[in-house]
Amino acid sequence: MRFLSEIDSPKDLRQLRVEDLQEVADEVRQFILDTTSRVGGHTGASLGAVELAVAMHYVFDTPKDRLVWDVGHQAYAHKILTGRRDQLHTIKQYGGLSGFLRRDESEYDTFGAGHASTSLSAALGMAVARDKIKDDFHVCALIGDSSLAGGMAMEAINQAGHLKSRLIVLLNDNEMSIAPAVGGLARYLNRIKGAQSYQHLKDEIGDTLESVPHFGERLRKAAKTVKDAIAAAVLPGALVNELGFRYIGYVDGHNVEMLVNALEEAKKIDDGPVIVHALTTKGKGFPNPEKNYYAYHATGPFDIKTGLSPKSSKVSTKTYTQIFGETMCELMAADDKIVALTAAMPDGTGMDLVLGKFPERAFDVGIAEQHAVTFCAGMACEGLKPVAAIYSTFLQRALDQIIHDVCLQNLNVTFAMDRAGIVGADGPTHHGLLDIAYLRGYPNIILMSPKDEAELRDMMLTSIEHPGAAAIRYPRGSGFGVDISQKPQVLEIGKSEILRDADGEAAIIALGSMVNPAMEAAKNLAKDGIEATVVNARFIKPLDAELILALAQTKRFIITVEEAYLAGGFGSAILELLEENNLLDKVKVVRMGVPDRIITHGDPKLLLAKYGLDADGIYQKVKETIEVLEERRAGRKQLKIA
Repeated sequence: MRFLSEIDSPKDLRQLRVEDLQEVADEVRQFILDTTSRVGGHTGASLGAVELAVAMHYVFDTPKDRLVWDVGHQAYAHKILTGRRDQLHTIKQYGGLSGFLRRDESEYDTFGAGHASTSLSAALGMAVARDKIKDDFHVCALIGDSSLAGGMAMEAINQAGHLKSRLIVLLNDNEMSIAPAVGGLARYLNRIKGAQSYQHLKDEIGDTLESVPHFGERLRKAAKTVKDAIAAAVLPGALVNELGFRYIGYVDGHNVEMLVNALEEAKKIDDGPVIVHALTTKGKGFPNPEKNYYAYHATGPFDIKTGLSPKSSKVSTKTYTQIFGETMCELMAADDKIVALTAAMPDGTGMDLVLGKFPERAFDVGIAEQHAVTFCAGMACEGLKPVAAIYSTFLQRALDQIIHDVCLQNLNVTFAMDRAGIVGADGPTHHGLLDIAYLRGYPNIILMSPKDEAELRDMMLTSIEHPGAAAIRYPRGSGFGVDISQKPQVLEIGKSEILRDADGEAAIIALGSMVNPAMEAAKNLAKDGIEATVVNARFIKPLDAELILALAQTKRFIITVEEAYLAGGFGSAILELLEENNLLDKVKVVRMGVPDRIITHGDPKLLLAKYGLDADGIYQKVKETIEVLEERRAGRKQLKIA
């Protein structure tokens, strides 16, 4: 590496000549490829933004000037240039670098970013704060074309144009999010690309008119109204101007010198916001020439020459995501009222299969979860049965729409929440740990979680046939390879399942992904002479009150196990039920789940074990609880004797 090995901060980068920057970008791109080929990561997402990162850190005096990244998975080059080059091999690993932006990781990470469409609002807030405290620095927000379509980003644009604060927006236009970008805004950006010839013609006409002796300036002013009318009709960039932004573009997003010039021009505009429109290619430089956007957005280790992942000799079972997609196709083939949608995650949710087989009844709405939910509500009003496949963490973005537009109106909408629980390498912004707490508190919704992939199929049919709102939470990754040949069956709402009926004093009520570890723990406890009943809860809302109340009167203690935050969770719901029935003095309840803290990134098995949410952890908790109860019993006996 001619340059990169000597760059430990953006100050080092700014010592170079502009002519050297393209070579720097080439070295950064190769470094990303070398590293992610060994450890995996958001390879394609970051490769497309290499030159953008180099140009921004060269033009702006970071960290004094604020760079605000959207999403953050495209920021590997940013991390490399800001002193984290030698740590990049730890990306997304426990104890290593975050795969996204974190304020506590670097002073150059001015705003934490893991979800989309946040950068413009944050950057505008920084710009307004700068003006209020009479400071002087630039604020530049980088946002992708698909993130720009998010409602929050459009709201920020609306206010930025109104406030006229000095703000630079660098638009990374690669026509992609994880999947190809969809919607009217994507078409609009494509029209801008095709309209540059008009812009040049307009400038040439203006220059020609102004050159006419004595009358040039008046002719130019007289023609302005006509030109603006033509622009509004044929030049898409006019919309940007009408929103209160200056427009610079488009520029080649892989030409560092061109980007530097554009950003320098943007810095000179001090009377309002400006958009610099850069065209990039997602995955630029990735060795596999096949345009498999899903595969190289985020990768595991791969062959540096071919881009192909090493073949595994293991026979892997299907993932919950695959089972969901296949089951949706099966159910949609049998019922033409079922429709399905995703919010820019067709591959991640299994909806790519559905979109391919049912293009007229399946929708990708882009990064627009709020719209997705209310769109479903509208379809449900007309008798359709919509299923929204949205990650648990992303459904948080549409909480008001779930409450106001679906539950309040008691509409038949199913929420398929993939990635519920601890998701691993993507960390705190992507863990699906809040859905129980944010969904179970409102009437008119049922909430369930399957113990395996066969039960997922049953719950999908149950949810769709339920006349109101329903949500299913299920984990990332492979199932257990259970038989799924039987057609899905409608489950009795609110009915749990006793998997192991024992005469002992302990009952383990496990939810979803925790059912199998609970069964394993019970088998190990039996070897120690401790018999425990194991219940597959199935339903979080409504609870199986009949069974739970019966257990409370026959067992000394109940342990609840869930892969979610304890606060407001499944265990809390059981405590509430027992309190309402005056049974808390008869049975001890021990809740197992995720504690009230930010859960870092790392291997899911490691993190689950860390918080006791595996077979060994459940085993130990039952043993500890028995020991405590025995000590208390012995203490009471001694008091009686005394």
